[in-house]
Amino acid sequence: MIDARPIQTTEQPVEDLLQRELALGDVVLGTVGPILGHLLANDDHSLFSDEIVARIRGMIASCARQLALAQEDAAQTDLGEAADAVETSEFSKVKMAKLAESLTANPAFLTHCHALAVEWHLAERLQARNAIDPVLSPLVQALIASPDAATATNAMSYLAAQARFVQHQRRMELPLTELPGDLFHTAVLTLAAHAEEGGEDATSKAEARLRNNFDEGKSRLGLLSRLIIAMGSGAKAALSVSHAGPSVFMTALAVASNQQRELTVISTNDRQLARLALAMRAAGLKPEAVEEQFALIHPEIVLPEGFEALRSDRAAALLASSSSGLLD
Repeated sequence: MIDARPIQTTEQPVEDLLQRELALGDVVLGTVGPILGHLLANDDHSLFSDEIVARIRGMIASCARQLALAQEDAAQTDLGEAADAVETSEFSKVKMAKLAESLTANPAFLTHCHALAVEWHLAERLQARNAIDPVLSPLVQALIASPDAATATNAMSYLAAQARFVQHQRRMELPLTELPGDLFHTAVLTLAAHAEEGGEDATSKAEARLRNNFDEGKSRLGLLSRLIIAMGSGAKAALSVSHAGPSVFMTALAVASNQQRELTVISTNDRQLARLALAMRAAGLKPEAVEEQFALIHPEIVLPEGFEALRSDRAAALLASSSSGLLD
């Protein structure tokens, strides 16, 4: 998406160097939302790859379509028509466009879709370059084989959800049921805000049905969080992208470094190298382990001289001092 550039080595103390790189990364983060919003509304893709932009646009369109069809389904059911006979009418197509425009204008929704696109892009790279399976990793296999029934069940549920994620990303789709709770609420409120005169009842029924079918705990991200939390101190095993797989790795890294998952995912971008290195160190990975992860994620990058002297608590403090609220 953005040309990779190594973390430069200078005579500055490593903390000063990483803090400066982190600040530069924060500036980039501050421009992501406006730039993506512009690109999705226009056809100028000069700053982001066509693939990332198309994937984000596809996911937002997918959510808009589900919202519009939910209302049309409710309206046709009221008229006594079969729910499975619902097709996309011209009216629904117009509504989808309006809903997609509103969702695109929501920074949090846009950021979430961007993070999913970056996550899938990384998963594809790791599979092609390092043969790391995006679904069934050695760690997930071990959890499925656990003698503890709850652990095995959670791992199997996650495996199924991750397989669906892969298929959805290949189709550039995003089910509403896979959204975080706050963004699902945003999507439903967006539908309500676009209720036409005379269609309020159908919109209300559609909203109720959507909410009844939503369970954040059963979503992929909900299952990922539960999987990592249930591992307790053993979650440190998930801080290896080759052992855990990219999705589990990024969830574990977010938890261990006390960051939002979306921010952690976006830190795998070429312009967020300092944040990624600091997150790994703050999570408790030893410098040599950080180097191992960089060798997989960014094999062209050499960590700055003196990085081995950076303590975990100092890395955490540098992260906490950055403008991480940019994704709030």
